[in-house]
Amino acid sequence: MHPAMLSHSLLQSGLLHIGVELFCGALIGFTLGLIGGGGSILAVPLMVYAVGVPNPHVAIGTSALAVAINALIGLGQHARVGTVKWRCAGVFASCGVLGAFLGASLGKAMDGQRLLLLFALLMLGVGALMLHGRKNTGSPDANCNRRNAPKVMTYGMGAGLLSGFFGIGGGFLIVPGLMASTGMPILNAIGTSLVAVSAFGFSTALSYTVSGYVDWQLATMFIAGGALGSILGTRTARFMAGQTGRLTSLFAGVIFLVAFYMIWQGVSRL
Repeated sequence: MHPAMLSHSLLQSGLLHIGVELFCGALIGFTLGLIGGGGSILAVPLMVYAVGVPNPHVAIGTSALAVAINALIGLGQHARVGTVKWRCAGVFASCGVLGAFLGASLGKAMDGQRLLLLFALLMLGVGALMLHGRKNTGSPDANCNRRNAPKVMTYGMGAGLLSGFFGIGGGFLIVPGLMASTGMPILNAIGTSLVAVSAFGFSTALSYTVSGYVDWQLATMFIAGGALGSILGTRTARFMAGQTGRLTSLFAGVIFLVAFYMIWQGVSRL
């Protein structure tokens, strides 16, 4: 092939790859803004199967960093419209950070492919629980108090542990955890969860960074795409919140689709 044609082909290939990374980042940001979770549920398989990251641990570490920063962007959008319950966010996140560090240490010691498969199985269980309670609209006045504080702290610690172990922001665990421990509506749980998603993500990313499992260039592309996606996702969530069960069903549907795909891929690679 002529050098000029080869150079042009390589340029096109490089631009296409960047476009894929930006699109994947936008999809993650949109999901975080829309349902407060699913960022890492999508980020890890997208990095492995769409972008082509060969090492699952690098995908986990890089996605944790990208999701943490995109969660902060989404949090700003939710804070502007008053859907964040800050006291609950503080209690839940502070108790979960320690669990996230512990979980990340355990997760790095496990085979990457088996880790992805366990991750998918856990997602199926959470999705089923969300569908079961989709008609429960919750109480807009719900908040953290002395009565439910131990429950909120326990859910926070557990979500943090699983978040660190699987290398995820944890939103798909935090949202149902906040709803179960306080009785708040899903829109408030989504906005509030982004504080913990960010905290857990940074904790996990720090642990993986120390071990050299973060691709900084890829993380930058995912963050850039996620900034726009999170804005669109937050606006969509506000629109859907008035339709009973619709947002919760969507949350569960995303979990099921990605979980089945990851199980299919994981089994074929074992």
